[in-house]
Amino acid sequence: MIYRKELEQPDANADVVLSLTRARPPGWTGYAQRVDTELLRETAWPASERPLAFVCGPTSFVEAVASSLVALGYEPRRVKTERFGAAGSP
Repeated sequence: MIYRKELEQPDANADVVLSLTRARPPGWTGYAQRVDTELLRETAWPASERPLAFVCGPTSFVEAVASSLVALGYEPRRVKTERFGAAGSP
């Protein structure tokens, strides 16, 4: 996992939530699922706090996460997205 060591430092941001969707190291106690509405409902900041969310990844991931955040009450203009992958990919 990229930056795992940095994310697990005691001084790292306390709001970091990790979820591994494939192989997990022995003793893994974090989430083991894809990012979906239920995971976001449990771990994301409440929409009432008007958080600014950044979502980056393949188009299908970005669309799913951004849509889930909006469904949870996030203001669409406060959900910033960046997609990568083949042009026109679903």
